[in-house]
Amino acid sequence: MSNQASTTLRKQEHALAEKIVDLQYFRQAAFWKPYGQPGREKSVRDATYHLSYLAEAMDADDSALYIEYLAWVKVLFAGLNFPEEVLISTLDCTREVLVEEFPSSEQPRLLEILDKGIQSVKEAPVILPTYIEGDTSIDNLARQYLEALLRADRQNASKMILNDVQKGESIKKIYIQVFQRTQREVGRLWQTNQISVAQEHYCTAATQMVMSQLYPYIFSGEHKDRRLVAACVGGELHEIGARMVADFFEMEGWDTYFLGANTPPETIVATVLERKADILALSATMTFHISKVAEIISLLRTKESPARTRVLVGGYPFNLSSELWKKIGADGYAPDAETAVLEADRLIQA
Repeated sequence: MSNQASTTLRKQEHALAEKIVDLQYFRQAAFWKPYGQPGREKSVRDATYHLSYLAEAMDADDSALYIEYLAWVKVLFAGLNFPEEVLISTLDCTREVLVEEFPSSEQPRLLEILDKGIQSVKEAPVILPTYIEGDTSIDNLARQYLEALLRADRQNASKMILNDVQKGESIKKIYIQVFQRTQREVGRLWQTNQISVAQEHYCTAATQMVMSQLYPYIFSGEHKDRRLVAACVGGELHEIGARMVADFFEMEGWDTYFLGANTPPETIVATVLERKADILALSATMTFHISKVAEIISLLRTKESPARTRVLVGGYPFNLSSELWKKIGADGYAPDAETAVLEADRLIQA
């Protein structure tokens, strides 16, 4: 997947980010002066992120990965009351630095993706709609559950979920219509600067706690002779999606082994081999972790002889790029937990 331009971007991203910020601060000295050295350090961090996402888009040969990332940044900056020109200026400076630092032979595709990103920022919206709409009973439950979490009232949040399940509500429906939508809405509220990162972390931890309280219902069914290992790639701290996937497999009778977040590649592969897993489910939320998913798949294939474990991938980057899973060597892709179970069954029977 990698190419020379993206490899260079990764190796030199911090030095390049420094040059980008130097140029930006020179051009907009009056704007940036009040932010001082802490502000400059954050600007370098942000420029580094921009380069990391650009490198992944280069490897995947898919500008959508970069365009969607910049749309996300635009909303984030708007929530921080940064003028739109700040991001545009950063990208313009990025272009100048890359033209100066990269040989002309490596520039065409690099600048093509960057230019598409710059144009997309000008057209991207700054207002995102809520993920929780409608007035059905499950919609109202999702809103009430979220309101309880934002009040830091996880006790009542837990009670309302358990009460609904005890009344006969499907756990799968709770996962998809309440937990999944709530997590996405929490992310939107943080992105638009309406809640703090502490509140975001609290909401996620509380939902994981409530999910664990549902395990007596999840683990009560018949088990099949099928084994799943699920994990997030190294560096990923967004584990709740992968955990939901593992729980859906468990509800379908699979023997699951959830490794959680930030798991080293060697540990993932060793666990797959030890447990003789039929399916390895890998999750990546951040686009610049795609290369790590590819690394795990490659490592697994070198250890298996012959190959027997099917690799199923999911997460935000794969939802954006429909062919990305093929490019990194996976056997299949699923946009959500329900589809993941169906796709796993198909892969095993193929």
